[in-house]
Amino acid sequence: METKDLILRKAEFEDWKPMYHNVWSRAETAKYMAWRITDSEEAAKERIQRTIAYQSTHDAWVVCEKKSGIPIGFAGVKEVMKHIYEDTGIAVGPEYVGKGYGKQILLLLMEYCSFLGGETFIYSTRKDNAASKGLARSCDFVYRCSKNRTDLRNGEPYELEIYSRELS
Repeated sequence: METKDLILRKAEFEDWKPMYHNVWSRAETAKYMAWRITDSEEAAKERIQRTIAYQSTHDAWVVCEKKSGIPIGFAGVKEVMKHIYEDTGIAVGPEYVGKGYGKQILLLLMEYCSFLGGETFIYSTRKDNAASKGLARSCDFVYRCSKNRTDLRNGEPYELEIYSRELS
């Protein structure tokens, strides 16, 4: 799948190094996500193998910058109820934030879900993630509710905001 600046494709083993350097080892990228940073190249090689296995049976992809071909992030969706889809995470490395890539990814995911017969798309973000909340607003999502959650990495509480948008 493609946008103006990005390609979403299934992961390959060779992606371990750019994913490690651009995304998985970056605390600022992991901050609002549900995963821990990867702290070694060996761990990144193991992680890419798990990523490949997961992506083989799920609607999840590595995000590559089109002009360089370099993996810079990941994205995914799942159907949670008939015709209702939600994101399973969207992330790009810190050097790629602020370029409009998040919006391109989210719009492409919604287009993909619409193609699959989706009628509603759910997007969630932590309350204190200003960039993600801005992305939801820029894509005309409507705030629905908040849920209290616990970060499984450190046991800290956080508030998850749920947004939705009808697909055309």
